Amino acid sequence: MDTQELQRLKNKFDIIGNDAALNHALETAVAVAPTDLTVLVSGESGVGKENIPQIIHQFSRRKNGRYLAVNCGAIPEGTINAELFGHEKGAFTGAVGERKGYFEEANGGTLFLDEIGELPKETQAMLLRVLQSGEFIKVGSSKVEKTDVRIVAATNVNLYTAVQQGRFREDLYYRLNAARITVPSLRERKDDIYLLFRKFTSDFAQRFGLRKVSLSIDAISLLKGYRWPGNIRQLKNVAETVTALESRPATLESDRVELGAGELAPYIPDEKDTLLPQIAGPVASGSGMAEEDKRVLVKALLDLKGEVDALSERVKALEGGAVRQIPEQVGSDRLGARDADDAEWQDQNDELSIRKNTGELIEKALEKHGGNVKAAAAELGISERTVYRKLAQKKK
Repeated sequence: MDTQELQRLKNKFDIIGNDAALNHALETAVAVAPTDLTVLVSGESGVGKENIPQIIHQFSRRKNGRYLAVNCGAIPEGTINAELFGHEKGAFTGAVGERKGYFEEANGGTLFLDEIGELPKETQAMLLRVLQSGEFIKVGSSKVEKTDVRIVAATNVNLYTAVQQGRFREDLYYRLNAARITVPSLRERKDDIYLLFRKFTSDFAQRFGLRKVSLSIDAISLLKGYRWPGNIRQLKNVAETVTALESRPATLESDRVELGAGELAPYIPDEKDTLLPQIAGPVASGSGMAEEDKRVLVKALLDLKGEVDALSERVKALEGGAVRQIPEQVGSDRLGARDADDAEWQDQNDELSIRKNTGELIEKALEKHGGNVKAAAAELGISERTVYRKLAQKKK
């Protein structure tokens, strides 16, 4: 792809950045799209892996078919087979009628399986059969059915390590890995960090009639110097929080406010404490708020934003009808291993290594995040339902 074609692609899918690794991932997605190769998208949580399957679908011969996105880590283990492959009436308690699964619903289109590493072993075997022959059997049925679906899977863990540990089938790993696309982490895209920050603060300011936030050279250096373990998702939270607390209503005379490193520093998280923006130390210039009040407000803003984002995604799914999102549910699961490539993350967060006492780590993470299961699971690199399962086990 030439530069203009690549930029048009980014504009269409609202992708910001000029990093060479990011460009390569996008070009690879377009290149494999016309084929029916199964694609495995890898990358840390929050890097924007969900853009890749959408690009593949739009540039494929299946673009007029359905595109369904399924979060495998959000479905309870006991119902995941019925969700993916459907079920017959009376197959289990609550199965009051026959139901189509996602493989049947997406027939002729594309199915995006996010968090593929969370699939139970039994489901892995069923998925392998679909990939090999296009055949599946609904729960409670003995009839073999066929489907023609393009599979794009995504993972933020190292599946090869999971294979070696016996948690993921080797034959399924190689079947999924027909074409692999890696989305780089934000810390690998340092020159894109400020571009993304400006985009997020601009959008947020426009939405609420505030002045856009720009940064001085030293503040930009501070922004780029942080490791951003939560990647783009975390950067967006920080950019919007900074805009909400440091900006003022826009006027005809001024639509922008510039912050220096000293004013930005309180919002850059302390990795030894929390992923939330820090409000310790001097009160940010012009804020007029006490330190503790500001910390409470920041946490409230982030919690509210997470709830609004989740609701917005569900509304979009209902309105568009093209993407079928599965609500997060509580269920049982196995402990997911961190990506072996995350050695840097583990070195700097040794006290929260999931290789140690899992129950104790989960308790510490929950205490740190005020009981917020989603935040605790994100920091530990495990699914939310794993946290719920461990809590349930403790109560017994």
